[in-house]
Amino acid sequence: MNPDLTRLHSYPFEKLAELKSGITPPADRPHISLSIGEPKHPAPEFALAAIRDNLDLLSNYPVTGGTPAMREAAASWASNRYQLSHLNASQVIPVNGTREALFAIAQAVVDRSQQPIVMMPNPFYQIYEGAALLAGAEPYYLNCTAEQGYLPDYQQVPEAVWQRCQLLYLCNPGNPTGAVMPAEQLRELIELADRYDFVIASDECYSEIHFEQPPTGLLTVCEELGRHDYRRCVVFQSLSKRSNLPGLRSGFVAGDQAIITPFLHYRTYHGCAMPLTIQAASSLVWQDETHVAANRALYAQKFAQVLPVLQTVLAVQKPDAAFFLWAKTPIDDQAFARELFAAENVTVLPGSYLARTAQGTNPGVNHVRMALVAEVEECLEAAHRIQRFVQGLAQ
Repeated sequence: MNPDLTRLHSYPFEKLAELKSGITPPADRPHISLSIGEPKHPAPEFALAAIRDNLDLLSNYPVTGGTPAMREAAASWASNRYQLSHLNASQVIPVNGTREALFAIAQAVVDRSQQPIVMMPNPFYQIYEGAALLAGAEPYYLNCTAEQGYLPDYQQVPEAVWQRCQLLYLCNPGNPTGAVMPAEQLRELIELADRYDFVIASDECYSEIHFEQPPTGLLTVCEELGRHDYRRCVVFQSLSKRSNLPGLRSGFVAGDQAIITPFLHYRTYHGCAMPLTIQAASSLVWQDETHVAANRALYAQKFAQVLPVLQTVLAVQKPDAAFFLWAKTPIDDQAFARELFAAENVTVLPGSYLARTAQGTNPGVNHVRMALVAEVEECLEAAHRIQRFVQGLAQ
């Protein structure tokens, strides 16, 4: 067996299942899950129709690089969304959701013979860590705390770490904090990538769930710098959150041709070509923004109703973007999650499961992540149960 497999941590939801094991919650309160970021809003009907209308394409092998229609739809969407004047379809690859592509990029770009480091935010999406470990790299965790707006402080990274860095993961907007990285910090990272010769992989799958201004993308900053080849930069996008299609497993990666071309070569061996039926539906979904705007409005409605309830008992703020709340807990985060489930049949995710101890601290401790993915009424009911639970802790 690959010895690096032993370096992988248990996934957060495995830990959560173990934490809840043996607990019988009150039967008179239906279970409400705020732990998993799985959108529950209705999928666009036209997307489902497109799948039904193209089932015959399941008789054909797909090409790993994708159909011209799929690549052009993704390139056109990205160009319009991020004001890109130089992105073309050859710089786009369809992927089976950002999860598999974010994992695969590390296997493709990391040179394990050079004592590589892969940087990532902390707390983080655990795929970044697993990808680094299985690529033979050392993860380097960049703590994201309230004091710094839940954004990494790249100025504190030692020179020796930068010199070994081969890949840096961004999550913008962040999971679990919802923090959005400003253009100025993205410019700083691009300059660092040039200085130390590493790749920036920007996970932007939450970018379309925002409340005011759309988050700035990595490729937008490249354009503003006159960096029209998007050198050292690749971005990852998905229909899971934007379009409520997590089961479609559809996204794309786009950016620097010098990365995209060998990454595509890697993927021909990886066995990850997107089925043609999915590509046909995805091409249409990337061309429609009406359902995306309606989706954003639903999330805005939930935050508007849920936050006033939770803020009476918890330290929690509206995020810059995405659909998570990152709340401080009055007791240990694991105890909070376990006792909340036992008392109110509501599941939240302990923040310590999403972070690692780095520079002497675990920035997830005494936090929980709540995903406001259910319908408005269910999220509001969960908020009232959490309010009652926390009030009970104070008595």
